[in-house]
Amino acid sequence: MLRITRSIAIAEDDIDIVFVRASGPGGQNVNKVSTAAQLRFDTTKLTLPEDTAIRLRTLAGQRMTKDGVIVIHAQRFRTQERNKADAIERLVELMKEAAFRQAPRRATKPTLGSKMRRLDGKKRRSDVKAGRGGRFDD
Repeated sequence: MLRITRSIAIAEDDIDIVFVRASGPGGQNVNKVSTAAQLRFDTTKLTLPEDTAIRLRTLAGQRMTKDGVIVIHAQRFRTQERNKADAIERLVELMKEAAFRQAPRRATKPTLGSKMRRLDGKKRRSDVKAGRGGRFDD
């Protein structure tokens, strides 16, 4: 069981990991060994609050299919074990970020001091610009 939050946990049986050949540099080893991990997790197997599900779909972006399956491709490392751990870690981070509920912003009024500083700055700038006006006598 992977614990995401107090209320959200993922069963390890729900995560499918397949090893495929990695792309990029690596010499002959790249062509012979399947070290890249492709993680697939079906989010429909997990009961999520509506707002969390919406944030997860937004954060996952192209990594989530239309059917609600998250696909993570990990190929940073040269071994299957490290790539598998990296893929699982990235899934957990994605789920934690989606589960985090941002506190709503409360609108505040500017303080009297900040209003005075703003007006004082505007007055100073106005005086600078007014002093630029040259009088030309012909």
